[in-house]
Amino acid sequence: MSVRSSGPAALRPARRADQVRAAGSAQVEQATVRYLAYGLLPAWTVPAAADWLMHRRTRIQDNAGTRESLVHLAMMTEVGVPAIVVLLCEVEPPVLAVLLLSVLAHEATALWDVRTAREGGRDVGVVEQHLHSFLESLPYMAAAALACLHPDQVRGLGRALAAPTRASWRLRLRRPAFPARYLAGVGAGAAGLGLLYAEELWRCARAARR
Repeated sequence: MSVRSSGPAALRPARRADQVRAAGSAQVEQATVRYLAYGLLPAWTVPAAADWLMHRRTRIQDNAGTRESLVHLAMMTEVGVPAIVVLLCEVEPPVLAVLLLSVLAHEATALWDVRTAREGGRDVGVVEQHLHSFLESLPYMAAAALACLHPDQVRGLGRALAAPTRASWRLRLRRPAFPARYLAGVGAGAAGLGLLYAEELWRCARAARR
């Protein structure tokens, strides 16, 4: 008659299973972070640059003009600020709050953008509308992925809203930080987009003076 072991040896398979699950969860988190940092964020610049090209082709300076161009700069700010915060800070309640507010503000401004274009007489074609769908959905995708990666911090955001304290709303720098080379690349891409839309605003302002 065999006696079932109840000592340390019996706990080894359970510990091993826990270690395997923990390693799998860590791999999923690392893959998702890489997707967001090296896939989704750089990919956002492509439709953003193509959208600028659509504005130029429809001669925004001769119809909707400066007003719509300022709306475009507002939307870039609503995406750029939370992106900077996420890249530099730990994903905790204050960062999630910035993300949530930015997504809502970006959606409202996107609706205002199309309305401004139509009232200004600019034709928003089919291709540009599809570009807008990408530009609107990517912030939602990023925020949802980060929320899934940090469910404890999502619950912490609820507690921070219910009983706010100074500590619960303090930003902390990310550890470990993203590589400096990567941050420089993101900054260069953002600067390039900023120059495109600054040129658009300058073109619209010059046309308005004429």
